Amino acid sequence: MPFIPHTQDDIKAMLNTIGVANIDDLFDEIPKELWSSKLDQLDDSMPEMAVVKKVSALAKKDGTPVCYAGAGAYEHHIPAAVWQVATRGEFYTAYTPYQAEVSQGTLQVIYEYQSMIAHMTGLDVSNASMYDGASALAEAILMAVRANRKSKSKRILVPDTLNPVYKRVAHNIVHNQEITLESVHFDPTTGLVDQQDLARFAGEDITALVIPQPNYFGLYEDVHALTDWAHNNKALAIGVVNPISLALLTAPGQWGEHGVDICCGEGQAMGVPLSSGGPYYGFLTCQQDYVRQMPGRIVGMTTDLDNKPGFALTYQAREQHIRRAKATSNICTNQGLMVTASTIYMALLGSNGLRNVAAHCIKNTEILKNKLAKLDHLKILFDAPCFHEFVIQVHRPATDIIADMAAKGYVAGVNISEDYPALGQCILLCVTETKTEQDLDEFVAALSECL
Repeated sequence: MPFIPHTQDDIKAMLNTIGVANIDDLFDEIPKELWSSKLDQLDDSMPEMAVVKKVSALAKKDGTPVCYAGAGAYEHHIPAAVWQVATRGEFYTAYTPYQAEVSQGTLQVIYEYQSMIAHMTGLDVSNASMYDGASALAEAILMAVRANRKSKSKRILVPDTLNPVYKRVAHNIVHNQEITLESVHFDPTTGLVDQQDLARFAGEDITALVIPQPNYFGLYEDVHALTDWAHNNKALAIGVVNPISLALLTAPGQWGEHGVDICCGEGQAMGVPLSSGGPYYGFLTCQQDYVRQMPGRIVGMTTDLDNKPGFALTYQAREQHIRRAKATSNICTNQGLMVTASTIYMALLGSNGLRNVAAHCIKNTEILKNKLAKLDHLKILFDAPCFHEFVIQVHRPATDIIADMAAKGYVAGVNISEDYPALGQCILLCVTETKTEQDLDEFVAALSECL
């Protein structure tokens, strides 16, 4: 609960200075029907301690469900230091680094972030971030169309094992620019890209191939073969990755013979709370050859006249800000606060810490899979190695089971039956390093009852 130190006399003096009669006049452009009514349950004379107790009791009615859902947004432990530092005034209020001479702190944070993300993905260049992982993929597709000048088709191959939300967002952003997203089916027995279905595009004019790793089902795609297929067919390779998994998996810049050309993904897993869906941020990296096509901001390090290190925005055409039609993208902002938190998170954990997080995710996932495999009326689909997500097939409507589990205090996965009806009634479950074996036993017992 924030402390507001202003007395009524202070408030009156400030209002007089700006020529406003009362605080409500500051919001006169908002229609009156949208204004919140008076808080009738809180008496004006109620002391602070009583207000806190009353509001806390109301909040507890919502409960604190235990989360086993993922599908692109993940519950990881966030060290207390991350947001303690990120919400300091110098980080919390810093935003636009246009004037390098007065924005050195902001620029350095972005530079450090770029360096870490580029290292993690094994590519040469990172931008300052995008809105989220889905819009980052859309920008990667637009970037690929500009960069692959030998291709005239604007055809992008997108596996059905990609997060369906990413595919829908990308379509909404790119389809009006005559870019076509074409599906590549998956093998229903393995849950991986069907190489035979991909082979039907061989020799055709394809601009780029999107490669998820791990895929939406949590499974590991054969990224080396897919990357080489793209390059052998004169297409660019776009990797879509979970950054936590990269602590253990091969970096996209090392996939196949030459690595992917562009890589993107959602950064929320690194120090950003779930927060009911946002704000999050997307990361975007590429090989040096394509840096001129990269949207958004890029911060570079240089030296001043006294040979002291300094930071400045670089590789940005002025059209990005003043002539929209000439810009590489009309997204030229970045999610600065989220990026700051992720930079602190990566710095605190370091390589070993990130590897430990990833390893615990894999261990907990295997433990939960083995426990669930013993239950009746449930089947583990695609029983192969995976990264903190896997699919279960159930014999009742998935929506009913999720609702029953909600009544027991669980967010029991994501219903994927609508997006993948051929698989039947299926739930995508996620387990990260935040769960103990006792937590897993309690979840299995609750799910057994619901089944």
